[in-house]
Amino acid sequence: MTNHAEAIAELKDLLGDRLSQGQSVRETHSHDEAYTTPVLPDAVAFPESTQEVSEIVKICARHKCPIVAYGVGSSLEGHVVPVKGGVSLNMMGMNKVLAIHAEDLDAVVQPGVTRTELNTELRDTGLMFTVDPGADATMGGMAATRASGTNSVRYGTMRENVLALEVVTADGSIIRTGTRAKKSSAGYDLTHLFVGSEGTLGIITELTVRLFGQPESISAATCAFEDIDNAVQSVILAIQIGLPMARIELIDEVQIKALNSYNDSFDLPEKPHLFLEFHGSPAGVAEQVESFKDIAEDLGATDFEWAKKTEDRNRLWAARHNAYYAARSLRPQGSAVLTDCCVPISALADCIRIAKDKIAEAGLISPIVGHVGDGNFHLQILIDPEDEVEFSAAKALASELNHVAIEHEGTVTGEHGVGLGKIAYMEAQNGAAYGVMAMLKRSMDPDNILNPGKVVQIN
Repeated sequence: MTNHAEAIAELKDLLGDRLSQGQSVRETHSHDEAYTTPVLPDAVAFPESTQEVSEIVKICARHKCPIVAYGVGSSLEGHVVPVKGGVSLNMMGMNKVLAIHAEDLDAVVQPGVTRTELNTELRDTGLMFTVDPGADATMGGMAATRASGTNSVRYGTMRENVLALEVVTADGSIIRTGTRAKKSSAGYDLTHLFVGSEGTLGIITELTVRLFGQPESISAATCAFEDIDNAVQSVILAIQIGLPMARIELIDEVQIKALNSYNDSFDLPEKPHLFLEFHGSPAGVAEQVESFKDIAEDLGATDFEWAKKTEDRNRLWAARHNAYYAARSLRPQGSAVLTDCCVPISALADCIRIAKDKIAEAGLISPIVGHVGDGNFHLQILIDPEDEVEFSAAKALASELNHVAIEHEGTVTGEHGVGLGKIAYMEAQNGAAYGVMAMLKRSMDPDNILNPGKVVQIN
């Protein structure tokens, strides 16, 4: 028997029916939402406790069998593809909210809890968990990929919102990093070493996360601009004067066309738009709204529409979160190559303009959306999946955009993560620091069993 088969035999004894080798189960765990080629794991394990995760890892470590942690599969760069086979570790059975410390503004959760499940649990406390990547991702997956989203400009990304972790390392040891204290000077910041490590250094089995009070008043708005430069400039000016906007989303004219087509209730002019949201006291929100409106109108903004009612705001942000599906409606039989990058906000308009020129040169259709408040934007390059020429052109476009981001002192991924899709650009972005990442990986996972082939290549 191969080492994988020996490991799987032992895991079967440990887990019984919670280890599956069924074809459909393995196919579900062979891919995420990226365009990467699926690879079947040899088996899928369904642990229910940290101790079980530890035992699974110890068995796999003895046999040098790869392990890939899996949440809901909503990642976008091939993070969960088991490129070397082995065991896919489905964490959805570990889905309890373990504690809510309302007075300290934190909660302790297992990794299989989704962000909406946590917010449902928090509903009667007056608190909220703010990181919102769009998909109803798991907390463990969000921490592993250092997710962010529409609220990050005000409330921060997963990096800022994870206080402590419980992690199973590559030899099966269980460690705890961080505390519930709001700050610490006690040694290396291991918590944030694991946040964003994509399951390559350890498997997250518990998280302590930061909470915020629900705002007293919320107002949302859309406005149109004649060009992207003025839309971005209005955001820069708003940030410079200290307006505490909760969400600032840039939607280009192609994506607006898709939203109008996909949502019966939308009829926005086909121009670049900002979608905005303001949080605070009623007086504070009113002041923020008027200040931003003055700035935007000076830069040519028109067609302001305000959404103060909860149902109107929900409709607006549901449309933004469904931008992927709306864009797909522009080519109903097509597929998409997704990519993101992040640059200093002063370079954002230039980079988007370059991206649009490259889209036109390639003869492709690609809506653009962006978390403009932090310089992050996304391309959804629409293709015919059966057309190899078009697929190659889309991948070439994504590659060119990565280099544009690096040239503008940015990053090849602001929130999607590295996975398989961005690994080829890591050395170009990080230089000698990429070698340090490889040293860490070899030190913490010498047999390369934890999500091999992601973030850094070793062995």
